[in-house]
Amino acid sequence: MTEKLEALRARLVLAQRELIKAAAEAGTVPSDNALRKIADLEVTIGAVETMIDEERTR
Repeated sequence: MTEKLEALRARLVLAQRELIKAAAEAGTVPSDNALRKIADLEVTIGAVETMIDEERTR
């Protein structure tokens, strides 16, 4: 299960980075929707990392 969680984390981080890069390239303040997606991904990444840590301590 840890491998699947790590793969999910990698996909989430990649998606978040792409949104951040797009926001930086736009040269304007990101839309509320873009900021919300970035923040939601951050929370989800944290939750997945917690699950990974829990799997490793079992």
